[in-house]
Amino acid sequence: MAILSTPFHYVASVPPVTRAFTGATVFASLFYYWIRWQTNDPHAAPWLTLIPGSSVFYPWTFVTAGLVETNLIELAVTLLLVPASLRYMERLWGTIETLKFILVSIAIPNIISFVLNWIEFVATKNADLFLYGMQYHGQMALQTAVLVAFTQIIPEHQVQIFGIFRARVKSLPMAYVTLSTVLCLIGLQCPYILIQFGWLAAYVFLRFYKKNTGDVMGGGSTYGDHSETFAFLIWFPPFVHKPVTLLANTIHSLATRFHLIPSAGPDLEAGGYAPVPGGARAEAERRRAMALKALDQRMANSHSPSTSQSQAESPRSAGPRAPAPAHTSVPLQTERSRNMSEVEVDIGKSGDIEK
Repeated sequence: MAILSTPFHYVASVPPVTRAFTGATVFASLFYYWIRWQTNDPHAAPWLTLIPGSSVFYPWTFVTAGLVETNLIELAVTLLLVPASLRYMERLWGTIETLKFILVSIAIPNIISFVLNWIEFVATKNADLFLYGMQYHGQMALQTAVLVAFTQIIPEHQVQIFGIFRARVKSLPMAYVTLSTVLCLIGLQCPYILIQFGWLAAYVFLRFYKKNTGDVMGGGSTYGDHSETFAFLIWFPPFVHKPVTLLANTIHSLATRFHLIPSAGPDLEAGGYAPVPGGARAEAERRRAMALKALDQRMANSHSPSTSQSQAESPRSAGPRAPAPAHTSVPLQTERSRNMSEVEVDIGKSGDIEK
């Protein structure tokens, strides 16, 4: 009985948004397979997947298309990667922000692809290809968005791919985008162009619009992650940083002028914590850990000269040396605690420390 109840306990432990989204993906995909088996037509469900020429009459397909994987391999990959990632993020962000992240990562890339296909149709007059020959579906955009989110949360974490390749998390999104670019250039625009739009939509949402709730000095909430370690430049090689900086600054100034992006919230120098994915409490713990590490290094450097000097003078000493008192560790611990606040203040003033 305990063995049979284990899967139900596991499902019950999954956060609600992740559980509901995974169930909807399985149901919508199996329903699509049944319709296709009945009709033998891959475009038999224009009210479920995104077909640019038909979705004008079915606007809900901008969201439902992300729930449909058109073959079993895509469904298996999605169920292997997406639910586990969403489970981690939902426990970190909460239900509402995770739901908004899913909707933005699916709907915005589909809308951009829809508009792009109509522009291509106006330019070429080829309706059979650009309006009715492409069917956008699946969670490629969401998979890219998850990689972008992990780049923000755990950028230096290393993952092993197929047991052979090892890479840092922060290098995976652009590798996926590069693969999408190559596939689009050889004529596979649908659905692989969703990867590029998913990367862009996820970055803009996490950079400016994601609400960070937590213990912020003065109350209220912050939006986005405006740290330099998550700037737009991190996605590009150094030789294009100058034009990318110019373009990004221009777009940001226009968006700020027209109030299209929310305020970043209280600044660290003003007494608040910087907005990070885990909230202000996680930021405080991170700074405390860095302060402890810096303090250990400082005390190691300060005690090493005295230790070497005492070792050099030991042969000169005559007579037996008195044993060290049992409470020797107490002054050291007191000194360590006294200097802890000083190091935390230094780190708080200097901002983030890059490893």
